Amino acid sequence: MAETPSPNGAAEPAHPADAVFAHIERPPRVPPYLAVGLSTTVRGISRRADCWVNLRHLANMIRSAFYTCSINHPIKLVALPEGAITGFTDEAFDVDHVVAARELFIDIPGEETAFLGELARQFDTYIIAQCKARWPEVMADRFFNTAFIVSPRGEVVHKYAKNQVFPRERSCTPHDVYDRWVEVFGDGLEAFYPVYRSPEIGNIGTIVCNDGHYPEAVRALAMNGAEVVYRPSMSQPMTGNGTWEIQNRAHAVFNNVYVIAPNIGPYYLTPGVEHPYDVAGGMGHIVDYMGNVVCRSASGADTVVAALIDVEQLRLFRERTLRGNWLKDLRCEVFQPMYARPIHPKNMWLEQAPLGHEAMDKVFRANIRRLQERGTYTPPSAYFPGARFQHPIANPADRPYERLREQLWEPWGAELRPHLHTADALVPAPPPAAPPADEEANGATASEPEGKETPSA
Repeated sequence: MAETPSPNGAAEPAHPADAVFAHIERPPRVPPYLAVGLSTTVRGISRRADCWVNLRHLANMIRSAFYTCSINHPIKLVALPEGAITGFTDEAFDVDHVVAARELFIDIPGEETAFLGELARQFDTYIIAQCKARWPEVMADRFFNTAFIVSPRGEVVHKYAKNQVFPRERSCTPHDVYDRWVEVFGDGLEAFYPVYRSPEIGNIGTIVCNDGHYPEAVRALAMNGAEVVYRPSMSQPMTGNGTWEIQNRAHAVFNNVYVIAPNIGPYYLTPGVEHPYDVAGGMGHIVDYMGNVVCRSASGADTVVAALIDVEQLRLFRERTLRGNWLKDLRCEVFQPMYARPIHPKNMWLEQAPLGHEAMDKVFRANIRRLQERGTYTPPSAYFPGARFQHPIANPADRPYERLREQLWEPWGAELRPHLHTADALVPAPPPAAPPADEEANGATASEPEGKETPSA
């Protein structure tokens, strides 16, 4: 006997074991769509206004991606790499955290996200991006490495603060101000690994770069319902030796999620450098929920990866299979003791600003020693000096932020100025209204009032 569909699209169970699925409420189908990830050339900033150099380039890249890729399938998701808006000035030069929060980084929502919102509306797509940003609702003079989603209606619908920063990043994390974060957002999974649920593109989770070195990050998103995970950017040597791709394929297959992994392109550290540094080495890619790489670009120099995302197929796989949807038989109680003892101290920046790279190296080495004392790590047979921070500026007197800007950015101000467009100059303006018939007949033309300046690009 043929199965009889139910009013909401479900079918009567064909086997008694499937009876648990008989009367559940089923969501509308999500049609397959194309997701694209951009790898873009980036210019380091010395102040927030410099972001417009990169935003201008991002706009052109988004337009180009739609021109070449949208003939295949509708593009409903555009993913930008980490660093695409600001670069990594604060990390490379070990800029004081409070100074960077006040001088370099953005607000979300803000004028930069509004600009991306205009592009999202123009192309009827979601845009996922990353930028270091202030979260004033949490604390003043702190910035967090933030992933965010802009909807086709131009609104910021999702924010996530990076939870695991690498040793040369001075971003604050929720764990660094844990008590305050919990006071504002609670202590549930959603507070630290939120998932945006969209009827158009599925359930989207976001992490950033170094987050993905920890299997717990994507597992937390999957446990919270994620079906598509954004993990932007990774530097050498992790891209060249295959680590980044291995991790993303493992995240995908262990959790049955798509992983969209655009990588940062060549990076101009300052305006004075003649050639950019290819910090990441390309290798942007998209992985399906079975761990297969479905698109990869060896180059990161203003390139694109694009692949079909089929959320309905993923949902069918998760419900129908008995081998491969690993979360279904996870023995949670067995793993709980593993995380009972802390390793990295929490609340470090609740009362003081984040420390510099050299000072933080001592914190990380104390964590290593803690693991040795617990028997997690076995010490080597002898001591040898380990990795350490080496500042790119030789003279310590030239390292403060104002001095860096004076020496490395200001001399090229005249060259940068033409690129610092305002938002309205970057988004195509609507065509001018046709003149009234009587004016057209008389050859009348509109003109600016005498003495009034017109905006310059």
